[in-house]
Amino acid sequence: MPPPSLAQQKILLAQFVSLTGVSERQATRYLKSTGYKLNEAVDALGSWLPTLHPRRRQRRRRRDQTTKTQQFRDACIPCIGPRMMLGWKGVKQHLPSKVAKALLSKKKREKHGADGSAKEDPGRLSHKLTILIDDENDEKDKLELESTMGYLSEKLNVSLENAELFVVLELVQAPSVGEITRAGFIDGWKASGEILMVGRAGASHQEHASYVRKLISDLSSDSALFKKVYRYAFVAGREKDQKSLALENALIYWSMLFSAPGMAWKGKHDWLELWKTFLGEKWTRSVNRDMWNMILEFALKTIKDESLSFWNEDGAWPSVIDDFVDWCKQKGIGKSETMDVDDQ
Repeated sequence: MPPPSLAQQKILLAQFVSLTGVSERQATRYLKSTGYKLNEAVDALGSWLPTLHPRRRQRRRRRDQTTKTQQFRDACIPCIGPRMMLGWKGVKQHLPSKVAKALLSKKKREKHGADGSAKEDPGRLSHKLTILIDDENDEKDKLELESTMGYLSEKLNVSLENAELFVVLELVQAPSVGEITRAGFIDGWKASGEILMVGRAGASHQEHASYVRKLISDLSSDSALFKKVYRYAFVAGREKDQKSLALENALIYWSMLFSAPGMAWKGKHDWLELWKTFLGEKWTRSVNRDMWNMILEFALKTIKDESLSFWNEDGAWPSVIDDFVDWCKQKGIGKSETMDVDDQ
């Protein structure tokens, strides 16, 4: 049986932490010692398994407190004063008709978006999103591995095995695969609402899941969206304090991004498999940002021109791509005609 992928290992790690309450470092040690077999790892831990993880108790208390706070706010709606009792209908009776119409038009514009849809107040939206992330929170300012994986897979119904994962990580500007910050969560969903949904960013997991599903459905056909998600995968995929991606991780992420629902890197030839085979034979170093980004540009060109006629040995491609083209030609893939690389 093949070893689990990096994404599968993170899921197993989250499940082990959730079941046992041990630290991520301890969980990693037990899982590695049993070949990432969850049941055997739990058995190996033995008497250390608590009946109820303290973090779960803390999250449950926080959720109960949030519910009580909301009930208190609902019970403390301010009384309506005499001026408010007059209402808009009473006010407009005392104004000239043109002034009343102008005020009404302004009132509607402030309350609604350009298309007439109801517009969410930014401050109120931030408050709703804060409550939403607090329901998932481990710490004050971020979701850690267990909560991040639970939020992605259970609340947003996102697969952790393909490009869907990186769609959400880019949206909330996650600093790593297993972490979502409070600021990224709130700013990401606010920006999605204000820019893409005319001020109607939802503040529920159901609305967010629906929006993410729309992005995922467009991922393979919208090159601008795919490029944004692809480039951010490098940021989220790096180990902390590292400037490059480990080759092992880069191979995993390329497989996730260059297959459905991402942009399939194949046509007459399966370029993804050719690229992975070439790296396995010829490349042992890590992957820096320039190489990562240029592979996307190369992939987009090979999808349109499988003859590789766009490639020129004097062009601006990284040396690893030059070597890959030579390797392909030795296998009879691609023509000898050349042209300069288009300006990026």
